[in-house]
Amino acid sequence: MVEGELAPRKSPIVPGHQVVGVVEDRGPEAARFPIGARVGVPWLHRTCGVCSFCRSGRENLCERAEFTGWTVDGGYAEHVVAPEDFVYPLPEGFADLHVAPLLCAGIIGFRTLRLSGVQPGGSLAMYGFGAAAHVAIQVARHWKIEVYAISRDARHRQLALDLGAVWAGGSEDEPPKPVDAALIFAPAGELVIAALRALKRGGTVALGGIHMSPIPPLDYTLLYHERVIRSVANNTRADGEDFLRIAAEIPIHTQVQEFGLEEANEALAALKNDAIRGAAVLRVG
Repeated sequence: MVEGELAPRKSPIVPGHQVVGVVEDRGPEAARFPIGARVGVPWLHRTCGVCSFCRSGRENLCERAEFTGWTVDGGYAEHVVAPEDFVYPLPEGFADLHVAPLLCAGIIGFRTLRLSGVQPGGSLAMYGFGAAAHVAIQVARHWKIEVYAISRDARHRQLALDLGAVWAGGSEDEPPKPVDAALIFAPAGELVIAALRALKRGGTVALGGIHMSPIPPLDYTLLYHERVIRSVANNTRADGEDFLRIAAEIPIHTQVQEFGLEEANEALAALKNDAIRGAAVLRVG
């Protein structure tokens, strides 16, 4: 794979596992981006390209995939190296600070929304209202989907309402009517039971997180009538390309809280305690 080295425009913007910067140098065979182009390095750093998953359009399931800030370095660095085929050109009109959350939380929220199967004009419940949900709701509303938000934090419920949710309730509340699909972004297994109770026949509960606490014993009557529970693992490059195009069309407005690199531990603690309204972003340098 061809590599391209990214350097900051003044300083790189880093919300955890994705980076916004400019191309400072290129490998000898790199030709996709000119020097100085503003690009984004996403969570999906590279895949093998030859396994059955990659060859069938499911590169998100590649067993040899690498991930930015987890299996490869780069998340907190002043310079990062990335394969040019996995780097995104960024839409104009988005400041670095506000485009960064689109590259991880935004893309995974978009994939979760799509895999839920909810159709334009349908209805949707969102459990947990952090970085991914506050972007996904904007796509859902663009598709004329009625959104019901469930969050234990009053600030997050208010953000959901500000972004177009028709109703927002606490973690013990149920949406006022059954919905076509449900997205779970909070890592709480008990929410799967709540989401199934809120679901219409034939609906899907899509789990957008990497981790989740144990799901309690499930009464089959909740799953009956062809309801579906499905996990969402990573994303494909096509997800990112489709999402960034739609994000520019809407256009999506991200809510961000900026931290300096020296405040990284404070940012992580705030995320752990649901204290971020929208997304947390680190400025390196």
